[in-house]
Amino acid sequence: MRDEVRASAAAHRDLGPSYDTAVAEGLVERIGEEIDRRVDARLFGQLQSQAPAARPPRRAPAPGRIGAGAVILALGSMGLAIGATAAVLHPGADQPQISAGQAILITLIWIVIGVINVCYARRP
Repeated sequence: MRDEVRASAAAHRDLGPSYDTAVAEGLVERIGEEIDRRVDARLFGQLQSQAPAARPPRRAPAPGRIGAGAVILALGSMGLAIGATAAVLHPGADQPQISAGQAILITLIWIVIGVINVCYARRP
């Protein structure tokens, strides 16, 4: 295929710009024929040696073990939830008590984090 592209480029140089359309049409036709040949070969299983290797299947975690991704997600999300809680409470404020809005927001933060972790842990 590369040889055909090189040949088309050489023909373009030799013939000049007045033959641009003819050179381009010839190249497109040869590329189309090559694509058709490869599709036909794949449909009939003749190109299996050139097909990209399939990814190996994911290894299932051992029963009773938590995967590294789940641990990282759990610890990271809890760290973010603690940071968000601290930001909501705003420790620099002179309020001795938590307002209702702060309590609702903190509860919502922790519920969302819990739902994300549970959904991640239950995925196949």
